Amino acid sequence: MAIATVNPTTGETIKTFTPLTPEEIEAKITGAGRAFEEYKQIPFSQRSQWLGKAADILEAREKELATTMTIEMGKTLRSAGAEVQKCALVCRYYAENGVAFMEDAPSITDAAASFVRYQPLGIILAVMPWNFPLWQVFRFAAPALMAGNVGLLKHASNVPQCALAIEDILSKAGFPAGVFQTLLIGAPAVAPLMEDSRIKAATLTGSESAGISLAVAAAKQIKKTVLELGGSDPFIVLDSADIGKAVSTAVTARMLNNGQSCIGAKRFILHEAIADKFEASMIEKFKALKVGDPFDEATDIGPLATPSILQDIAAQVDKTVAMGGKIKFGGYKLDGPGNFYAPTILTDIPTGSPGQYEEFFGPVALLFRVPDISTAIALANDSPFGLGASAWTTKPEEIDRLVNEIEAGAVFINAMTKSDPRLPFGGTKRSGYGRELSKEGLYEFVNTKTVWIDSYH
Repeated sequence: MAIATVNPTTGETIKTFTPLTPEEIEAKITGAGRAFEEYKQIPFSQRSQWLGKAADILEAREKELATTMTIEMGKTLRSAGAEVQKCALVCRYYAENGVAFMEDAPSITDAAASFVRYQPLGIILAVMPWNFPLWQVFRFAAPALMAGNVGLLKHASNVPQCALAIEDILSKAGFPAGVFQTLLIGAPAVAPLMEDSRIKAATLTGSESAGISLAVAAAKQIKKTVLELGGSDPFIVLDSADIGKAVSTAVTARMLNNGQSCIGAKRFILHEAIADKFEASMIEKFKALKVGDPFDEATDIGPLATPSILQDIAAQVDKTVAMGGKIKFGGYKLDGPGNFYAPTILTDIPTGSPGQYEEFFGPVALLFRVPDISTAIALANDSPFGLGASAWTTKPEEIDRLVNEIEAGAVFINAMTKSDPRLPFGGTKRSGYGRELSKEGLYEFVNTKTVWIDSYH
């Protein structure tokens, strides 16, 4: 895939970029290694100040950065602005809390003194996706830089201007040269990077295939990885739920980022007692959604990011229907330029169809009906993925079961699944491993060193 800005609303190629040569890549790695030797000595308080400055710059440049995201991957300008604000939030979170997280943690033993010290690993490679082109990077960069690591970013090839903007923001915030650099390279260049002994670990958000490729390359070198991969998140609605609130939240959760969110709700598992009401209300809300120009403030859903994503979602819908699924609304590509797909609702999902087990990355809701909570939980867990889950009920005993029995990295009760800097984020099963955000995310890329001092004399 060429490294280029291609407007998904019009199909126009706006700008292309030449991939780095091997010599240029080597110069950046050398610079990162040199920067780490100095940066790891910089006090936490100084790192905190630079993160705070990065937050200020993000807020000051919100309109510019949001525009770049909308041009490169098609999210609505409104949601792009919210993403910039969230990036500022995560920078401030670690600026305010990172110093305390990194302090030595004393332990009570029979030593004269014993404690845990957290020390940075060095160069961390971040392989990041296009769907949240700023947020995915900053939720890695803020804790990694706070801990004293340095970063090399291999961003998705369709958001190169976002990738370069992130490097520019961190540089202008005061982080020394080489501490965070963007590598404009293609996917085939990633595996060889893992063979370089100067790169100590890697994090990837993306597809299963990309995660497997990186994990295999890292395993050969015995290097730490954190993976946040796909999701087919369940959205369970039981018979005691507030149906009005559940439906409104369901539409938001499914259409987030034009339907292109790993943690977006995808499988709507409905108690049969409320299924008809829920389905009818969702159809009405889907009818009211405006699809079109993402720069228009009235637009709810913009284009999918690339033609291949449009082709994939159309093929998944067509195959599910061919196997017996029913289209209750939508189910087609929109005429005209751009990568537009109509908001779609599918029911009667057949066993073995794409709708049962695959991740749908687009504005398609999959509706299932169940007779009880046990069947709902079993269906929710009948997935190779385990990223997040949302469940709706007012019964305490059902809440307890849902929290304990759903196989996911996060369970939200009567609320939409989301990431929050204050809480760890990540999945289980084929959704990946490791955690981002909160103090757990900061500790992923440190050496947790046990220190035992038997005597001071």
